[in-house]
Amino acid sequence: MADNSLMDRLVSLAKRRGFIFQSSEIYGGVGSVWDYGPLGVELKKNLKERWWRSMVHERDDIEGLDAAILMHPRVWEASGHVAGFTDPMVDCRTCKARFRADQLDQMQCPQKPSKIPGAADQCDLTEPRMFNLMFKTFMGPVEDAAAVVYLRPETAQGIYVNYLNVMQSSRQKVPFGIAQVGKAFRNEITPGNFIFRTREFEQMEMQYFVPPGEDDKWFEEWREKRMQWHVDLGITAAKLRFHEHAPDELAHYAKIAYDIEYEFPFGWQEFEGIHNRTDFDLGRHQEYSGKKLEYMDPVTKDRFIPYIIETSLGADRLALVVLADAYREEEIQGEKRVVLGLNPAVAPIKVGIFPLVKKDGMPEFAQRVHDDLRGRFPTFYDEKGAIGRRYRRQDEAGTPFGITVDGQTLEDQTVTIRHRDSLEQDRVHADQVLSYLDERLVG
Repeated sequence: MADNSLMDRLVSLAKRRGFIFQSSEIYGGVGSVWDYGPLGVELKKNLKERWWRSMVHERDDIEGLDAAILMHPRVWEASGHVAGFTDPMVDCRTCKARFRADQLDQMQCPQKPSKIPGAADQCDLTEPRMFNLMFKTFMGPVEDAAAVVYLRPETAQGIYVNYLNVMQSSRQKVPFGIAQVGKAFRNEITPGNFIFRTREFEQMEMQYFVPPGEDDKWFEEWREKRMQWHVDLGITAAKLRFHEHAPDELAHYAKIAYDIEYEFPFGWQEFEGIHNRTDFDLGRHQEYSGKKLEYMDPVTKDRFIPYIIETSLGADRLALVVLADAYREEEIQGEKRVVLGLNPAVAPIKVGIFPLVKKDGMPEFAQRVHDDLRGRFPTFYDEKGAIGRRYRRQDEAGTPFGITVDGQTLEDQTVTIRHRDSLEQDRVHADQVLSYLDERLVG
């Protein structure tokens, strides 16, 4: 069951603590476009780096790529996006809203215009018409049909058109993969649910090129690996599941496809897809470009167009999964506290440093601790307000550790290290703080 109030509280926290803001908010905002604040940009960067490390740095058979957003328009003709990347759209003449026709219940306006003062009892919907989801722009000084280019709606095509370049320059042999993190743009008709469905978003995609006949084996291997990656990230396993695409759900290029879904406050929704795209993409680009994209096996001398196993993960959706999964409300000694129980590896701030009071040399000592640690970990120094309030602020930010400098510190050089989740406190000598945190944050 959807919990809209929980989603509202999460959105409020994201703004209050500097994770995510609405784009151009002082001008009334831009629909379904979001800006990542100081904590949000760190969280998203940590997630992307963790994905990149697992895909590229820890493997010998996957190479990285950063393809341009603007591509030759023939790319999108070959991929089918120009002709087929469309949704049926309807407008409600009563409430002036716009919807996807395939998501309406018996063509009834979900805004219930009959409840709008002065509106007719029945919604007045236009006939469905097809709407291309690609943003179109012009390259060069003249705005005519010959100058049309598109903001890419996915990052995968940049990988496919560079398949030969990467394979030859890196001396890879099939099977091998190409990974990319980058922006994509879709002119969604009905975006929403915070950062779940937006018009500008970031994808983390890996395309794995395999011989025909070995595609089923590699598909299963990558399906299992991707689910395990999310579990290792600390996402609640009971809130993760696979959804296999039925025949009528499969994309035109797919032999088989699974989504990894998460149980958001607004229900089960997909945030990563694993697809067997067969040889459709390279075959189409070979046809449209006239460039041979076949691979010759150096042992058997067989020539073939590789099949592609795709793993496609939305960075923004993953950030929402992590935030929703980490959010909890607790009562501690009669006081409510809101906590983001983030995996320390992806937490934006690792350590908060607090002098108990602003006197007796405590701020100076705390500042020295801060200076010692900030070169190693993202830290935050705070001396304003009661110590309990400072703890709560860092709990909401997902900071796993808090260091307090108090009166005892001035006597024996020890500090208190507080654990966000258990609330346990350890007394550690100032000289040992770095190694203590290293063991728990890195080791």
